Amino acid sequence: MAFVQFTGVSLSFGDRDILINADIKLKTGSRAALCGANGSGKSTLMKVMAGIIACDRGERALEKGATIAYLPQSGLVHRGKTLWDEAKTAFARFDAMEKRRAVIENQLESVKTDGSRTQNLLAEAETINETLERGGFWQIDKQIALVLWGLGFVESDFMRLTEEFSGGRQMRIALAKVLLENPDILLLDEPTNYLDIEGRAWLEEWLRKFCGAFLLVSHDRYFLDRCVNEIYELFHGRLKRYPGTYTDYEKRRSAEIESLISAYKRQQEEIARSEDLIRRFRYKPSKAAMVQERIKKLEKMERVEIPESLKKISIKLPEPPHSGRIALKLEGLGRSYGEKRVFSGLDLCLESGERLLVVGVNGAGKSTLLRIIAGADKGHEGTVSYGAGIVSAYFSQEAAETLSDNGVKNDGVKNDGTVLNCLEETAPAALYPRLRDMLGAFLFRGDDVFKKISVLSGGERSRLALLRLLLRPANLLILDEPTNHLDIYAKNVLLEALLAYTGTVIFVSHDRAFMEALSKKTLALDAGRPHRLHYGGYADYLESLESLNPGEGMRGSAPAAGVGGYAAPPDAVHTALTPPSAPSGLREVNAVSKVQSALRDREAAKEKAAAIRRLLRAEAALVERMDALEAEKTALENRLAASDVYMSGEKTREVKSLLAAASAELSSCSSEWERLAAELALLKA
Repeated sequence: MAFVQFTGVSLSFGDRDILINADIKLKTGSRAALCGANGSGKSTLMKVMAGIIACDRGERALEKGATIAYLPQSGLVHRGKTLWDEAKTAFARFDAMEKRRAVIENQLESVKTDGSRTQNLLAEAETINETLERGGFWQIDKQIALVLWGLGFVESDFMRLTEEFSGGRQMRIALAKVLLENPDILLLDEPTNYLDIEGRAWLEEWLRKFCGAFLLVSHDRYFLDRCVNEIYELFHGRLKRYPGTYTDYEKRRSAEIESLISAYKRQQEEIARSEDLIRRFRYKPSKAAMVQERIKKLEKMERVEIPESLKKISIKLPEPPHSGRIALKLEGLGRSYGEKRVFSGLDLCLESGERLLVVGVNGAGKSTLLRIIAGADKGHEGTVSYGAGIVSAYFSQEAAETLSDNGVKNDGVKNDGTVLNCLEETAPAALYPRLRDMLGAFLFRGDDVFKKISVLSGGERSRLALLRLLLRPANLLILDEPTNHLDIYAKNVLLEALLAYTGTVIFVSHDRAFMEALSKKTLALDAGRPHRLHYGGYADYLESLESLNPGEGMRGSAPAAGVGGYAAPPDAVHTALTPPSAPSGLREVNAVSKVQSALRDREAAKEKAAAIRRLLRAEAALVERMDALEAEKTALENRLAASDVYMSGEKTREVKSLLAAASAELSSCSSEWERLAAELALLKA
């Protein structure tokens, strides 16, 4: 059984303790996550475990012959090879074995007698063959294609030079190589950062079938809950283990934090009393001994500290400006880039207060649609109409850096001034006292608020731009991947703020827990095929897909296990795996068949019909209630004219009160009936 183990490991950088007597053991079958606040030392711990950084004290032990692979957060760049050849370097460990096997074969041919030398050569050859078999050497081509496809690369990418890929895709290449190595111990530092929802689902399934041990850092709560069964928390250099999922860890940690806060408050009261006594009696000779005793006691006191990442901070978005019932209407919307058709014929009507999630594979046009809605892309077909009084605010991953090409402001952040100054320029004056808390929630803690904008990283600029946008009064938020660069705690703060927000939200995200919690409607884009509008959140949308077409899922979901812990080849509905000039042995697999396309169309029609039936039932019930209210109003008006009522002030007030309530409910029902009628008209069009 392969393992890597820490015993009493300590590490310091200057006067800062990163690890203090840390103990951890990963063995075959371990599924662990490493948690802690940003800057707590998670990446450093992984580097120590990988053998990249030496510890100051303690022992790191790796079982003899065990292999360990480490994926850092960022910074890896590949050059000089095609994507296919770069991925193939993950199997370089087999080169020497293959050469030795060829040598043994030649020697066996030259050996004339069946003596001990022949037996030794045969035994060595058998050992090499078994090792190659376990490592999947005989199916290298299939494994490379499967992993590249699962991580979002397509057939046309396989023969491209690696330097042509963006930074995010460079990290996907690095992840592919680490997975293809199939090590005994796998260390992954935020592997989901550059993956879409389909890529995360594929990686989740791969890890669940992985036979070795892994330790990972991720800010995706759903991903963690699905993949791990133990959590290690790093807090002020101390490492503590919590068995169970991330949700289990949060529950236990929450109870611990409540106890910790109580202890913190008691200690702060004791410190305040001691400091008050020291101030009062410092200069009185008769009290000198007592003062010195108090000072020594304070110096020796082990201070109770509360993790910044677990302090309860919330943000409240400014009240959205008043607007009409309709927030947004899209009619015949389409977009092409040259000959490539992204989407077409898109119709949509959103009412104020709705929360729409836009989903689809990479290239389906999610970000393009949001840019069009925000007015940052004018090269589209069809019309975009905002409702009366709509004030929009748009966030994209480019928002922190520049203005869009056509001059529409993307909330660009200027380089001069500090983080705190930058926020003060946007926030309403009433929020000034809480700005530092809000910045803390978005991972700007302590002196970070005084950093110059010019020295911020891309992730820091993105978080600041998002917070600036959220603090500006608007009633239509258009958010393209707002959860990027946020840890789990910051995502929770953002989610709570958006759930309490009464305006309209249109968003794209790759964080499944965030998507499921926030969405109320789901618009599915499908790379040139007809779009689908689902009247429900993301979880409900996935359930409807499964019920309409059992077994169909996201790219790479539920693959069968194959050699070396890797998935078996996808079936015929998946994208082709074979590169044009890839090694022989790989077969072309067709993309989605015509039958599959027809099924999709039928599913969309069924979903639309079901939505119409639901609306018709709701409309019938509403009309029936309106009829009853009309009859009730008439009866009350007649009652008001009766002599026994108008002669009594008390009875008159009572009947008028009932009449007002009936009128108010009738007005509400009438507005709801208009809304249902509009939705029905749109669906039947």
